[in-house]
Amino acid sequence: MSGSSSLVAAGFLIFRRLQNNFEYLLLRTSYGIHHWTPPKGHVDPGETEFETALRETEEEAGISKEQLKIFKEFERVLHYSVKGEPKRVVYWLSELCNPKDPVRLSNEHQEYKWSRLDEACELVQYPDMISLLKEANGYITELYRSK
Repeated sequence: MSGSSSLVAAGFLIFRRLQNNFEYLLLRTSYGIHHWTPPKGHVDPGETEFETALRETEEEAGISKEQLKIFKEFERVLHYSVKGEPKRVVYWLSELCNPKDPVRLSNEHQEYKWSRLDEACELVQYPDMISLLKEANGYITELYRSK
């Protein structure tokens, strides 16, 4: 966990497999500029970053830990600024085990989309998130190539 000088959030970059394609879950916020992100949220006092990722994914997308295959070895941290304050976001890669499981949005988001890599990169716009998506796509492509 980081010091109190920065905001800390955590979430999952969730993908599903449909035939030979990978699609990433992105949520569109109901506030601000309505940007697209994977499910994530702020770490509550006494909570680990991983616990936050699990809680926020269930709250924001209605997806529980039992529905996910989590790749804990694929953990990435993004750093950026929000209203002049440093923010740190930890993401783990995870797969929705049943690609037909529904997404149930909270009121924090107005819509969701399952997107292939190219569209996902267009939606998120933020360069570090684009890099994360591309790295994750390479990782899972290699992982499932051997299966």
